[in-house]
Order: sequence, then C-alpha cells, then structure tokens
Amino acid sequence: MTDLATDRLSGPNVSPGADDGARTADRAAGDRWFEQRRVLVAAEILVSAVAALGFTLLCGHISVNPLNRIGQVSGLAKIQQYAAVIGLPILAVLVYTAYRGGLRRHGIVQRLVCGALAGLATGVVAGGVVVALRGTPWPLGGQEGDPSVLIDMATSMMHGHGISGVYPPLFPAAIAFWSELRYGGVGGAGFALHDLQIVCSALVGPLSYLAWRLMLRPFWALAIAVPSALVFLDPIRPYSHVTMIVLLPLLAACLRELRRVGELSTRSLWLRGLGFGAAFGILFLWYSGWFVWSAPGLFLLTLFLFPWRAGRQTVRRTLLFLAATLVTAGVIGSPLLYNMIRLGADTPDRYAYIVNYIDPAYVLGWMSDRSGSLTYHNWPQSGELAGQTGFAIMLITAVGIGVGLGLRNMVVRVAAAVLAGAWLMRFWFASHMAHSQTIQLYPRTTWIIMYCLLILAVVGLMTGLERGAGWVERLFRSGGRAPSAGPVIPRRVTKQLAAGLICALALFATMGASWSVDRYMPQPESTNSMGLDAWRAHTIKKKDGTCPKFSPVQKCADIITKDWKPETDKGFIWCANVSTEDWPAVCGRQAPWVTDQKK
Repeated sequence: MTDLATDRLSGPNVSPGADDGARTADRAAGDRWFEQRRVLVAAEILVSAVAALGFTLLCGHISVNPLNRIGQVSGLAKIQQYAAVIGLPILAVLVYTAYRGGLRRHGIVQRLVCGALAGLATGVVAGGVVVALRGTPWPLGGQEGDPSVLIDMATSMMHGHGISGVYPPLFPAAIAFWSELRYGGVGGAGFALHDLQIVCSALVGPLSYLAWRLMLRPFWALAIAVPSALVFLDPIRPYSHVTMIVLLPLLAACLRELRRVGELSTRSLWLRGLGFGAAFGILFLWYSGWFVWSAPGLFLLTLFLFPWRAGRQTVRRTLLFLAATLVTAGVIGSPLLYNMIRLGADTPDRYAYIVNYIDPAYVLGWMSDRSGSLTYHNWPQSGELAGQTGFAIMLITAVGIGVGLGLRNMVVRVAAAVLAGAWLMRFWFASHMAHSQTIQLYPRTTWIIMYCLLILAVVGLMTGLERGAGWVERLFRSGGRAPSAGPVIPRRVTKQLAAGLICALALFATMGASWSVDRYMPQPESTNSMGLDAWRAHTIKKKDGTCPKFSPVQKCADIITKDWKPETDKGFIWCANVSTEDWPAVCGRQAPWVTDQKK
C-alpha cells in the first residue's frame, strides 16, 4: 500500500528475475534505454500532450447543430463514445500489465497511462467547446465581457500602442501574435482568441499533471491533476486557472530545493535558481493574481524553512539560490511589476456578483455571474451539519489527516501556508467591502482555497495509506507472522489496486468533463446561464460578413475593432445579478439608472 503509484522500476525488494523471468541480453539492453529517466519523462510529456490535442482535433469531426438541445446531447454522447473507444484499450493494457506484466513494465505503462488520462480529461472539455462553437469562428463570450477586453488589448498591441494597467500582458500578446500569423492582424483578434481558448483548455490537464509529477508519483499526481483541472478549468479564460494549478507544485519544488542546497554544487544552485525564476516570471506575466494570494503564506513559510542555524556557508548558498530565483523572476516580470506598483492603488475592482452576496466562509463551490435562476437566497444549499454537506465533512477530515500525518511533506506545508494566507486576505477585503466600496477580486480566493483543500486531502489519503501499511507491516513482523525478507503486502497486490483506482479516476474524469462541457453548450440570453457565452459567439458576423452557419438570429452583430481603454471609475460597487428593486437591500443604494432618471 505504500506505493499506489509505482515509479521505482527497480529496488531492493524488486527482483527482475522473479517477476520477468529470464531475459535475453538484447532484450535487457532494449529495456535499459527505454528506462532512462529522460526518455520516460519525454514519453510522459508527449503522450499527455498528444492525447489532449489529438482528442480535441477528433471532436472537430462531430457534426451536430449545437443551438438545439437534441444536437447538444448527441454531441456530448459522441464525445463520450470517442473517449471510451480511446480510453478503454489504454486501461485494458494497464490492467493486463498489473496482472501479467513485470513490475518494470507495469511501472512504465502506468506512467504513460496516467499522462494520457490527464490529457484526455481536458481534451474532452476542449472538444466540447469545439462542438459548442461549431460553425462560428468567434470565441466563447463573443465580443462582450472579458473576451471583449482581451480582444481590445490584443488590437492595441497590434496597433503598436501596447496596454497600460495592471493586467498580465502575455496572453493578450499571444492573441495578437496568433492574429498576425493566422488571421491577417488587426480585426482577427477574436478569431485568434477562439483558437487559444480551445488549445489552452486542452493543455490544462497535461500541464497540471506534469507539474505535480515534480513532487508526486503518477497515481497521486493524477489524483490531484484531474479533479483540479475539471473543477477549476474555465474555457473562457483557461490561462488564468492553469497558472494557479501549476504554481503550487512549482512552489513546493522550489522550496524543496531550498532545503537541500547543501547537497548541490554552486553551478547547480545557479541553474536551478535561474530555472525556477524563469518559470515564475513567465507565469506571473501569464496571470499574476495567484501570486498575490499566495504571497503572505509563502513568505512566512520561506522564513520558517530558511536554514538559519545550519552554518554560514549553508546560509550563503541558500541566499544565492533565493537571489537567483527572485532576480530572474523579477527581471522577466518587471513590466507588470512596474505597472502594479505605479497604478495598483488607482485600479479598484468594484464588480460584485452572486459570490459577493453569500456567506464569505463558503469556499467549496463557485458560481459565475451567469447564475441562471440561482440567487444568494437559495445558493449554496445548506448542509446537514452546521450547514456543511457530507462532501465538506469528508474533505475536511482528509485535510486533517494530511496536516496531522504529512506535515513534513513539502506539498502539505506549501498548501497549508497558501491556504492560511489566502484565507486571511479574503476576509480582510470582504470585511472592508462596505466601507471601501471595492471588491479587489477577493472571491477568486475561493478557487485557491479549495485547491489547497483538495491538495491536502489527496496527500492526506496518500500519507494515511503509507502510515497504515507501515503499521501493519511492523505488527506482523513483531508477531513473527511475516517472513524476514520481502514486503508483507505483495507488490503485485499493490499494483493491481493502483490499476483499479486509476480506472476509477478515468471514470470520474469522463463524467466530470461531460458535466463541465454541458455548462458551456449554447443557451439564449433569457437563461442567464454559462451557455450564454457560446450563444453570443453564434450571433456575430464572420469575416466575409455572413452569419455563422447555425446563428439563432437573422441579423448578426457587426465586427467591432477598437483599442483598449480603461473604464471610468464610478466610485461605488456595481451589483450584478440584482434586480432594480433589490439594489437598496443588497447594495445599500438605489440602482444607478434610477438615480440618473431622478436627476
């Protein structure tokens, strides 16, 4: 039980002769090159990315009308059919090697299968977006809301104006670059965003899984990567959430290196510091918000982990590693850092919606401003125990096990520190909301807090299994009921159990991905659901001036091409999802249009 995700291909308790039988010399030589670490890592990356992007391309062949419900259901079913045709043979190979293959072979298969499943999970979501946008070149959201801001930013860049303000510039720059390369530059930013929404959504699973592979073995990396990717992936802004998902394992890996600086050469310290710094700098330019929420807890954790008493030489080497990391990250992220320092205080966020009206201690669910018929009166539903649901109790219990038994694990320390810091910042901003008339994006801490809880719960299960297996083994050995050599629980049983649990994760992934996809299927404006964004994409003219193939309207909107300009600050909270008559009860003031009419 101590290794549900076997990554060791050999070891003191593994006898190749016992598991694989006699091998010929040339077969053993062939195995040796394939078992090289760099080959396995490259294969894992390749399999995961190909699974995600290949499945997305495959869904482009699904021929349905996404504007009616029958067409949407048929499309969802076809996606699941594709997933089963591809996934079942992969799982069959995994189970076969768990029962018939040797430990080495099964370890390799397990790595590749976990990578493929991570890619397929978000490939299904991206494929669903392909189906939802079939017939239109426009992105989710069309030319309204956040997509319109991104399109305007990219247009400004193509005009050579750049963008001012505190928004991370790298994703708008990617839109501008792809528009120049694929769609003729100015006027094509919306079409470029369409492509990037799909590709970036597909790659969330592989990036999440590969980031967690820095710290965990395949099964446990998959156990965190798949649920987090499906829960947090927002195809309208996939760049935002993938930054959060990738950031935490990178922080854990960086602090792990900080703890072992005494084992590394000076050259290795420089290279590792430069590598982590470059990764953090690029992520900061891709989306910076998660750095803000992570900073307080991470700062205190770093002070705690710093080897203050390890001697002058170790302290100097640790400072060298930190300097290389921070300076590299600062140099790469300097354009955005400069604007945040210069303009941060003058950039208030005053947009409130349903998550601003609920109990701020609720962090186990999310509702966008496309809330449908739900209001703060009926969402979230109250649970059985002090308002907490059964899922909440089980999750919190697993979190307690993770903190109690796994506090020496760097993943646990980072997740707990980030959670505590984000929790305090959440309530700081929420408690000042009424007086400051600002939101400052505090509801987004819901995501990172829930992510940290998920991480702690999974590591709690992992640690509990490891400790439990160790206790059982010591009990049997102390009682003389186990042989002196070899594990009490046979490794074959362990790998068979791991294979079964990976199959269960695959089933969860297909069901969860289908749920995620269904939310984005086109729905008319009257529903005020998340499907509204896909609906809008079908109501805008194509580049040739005609309406998209399945447009629900006879007269489509014209293409808008304009540069980005900052909005005028109104000085008060704007309460979305609130009717005119409810503004006084929710916001404490009349709706602004009522006030304007009285004037």
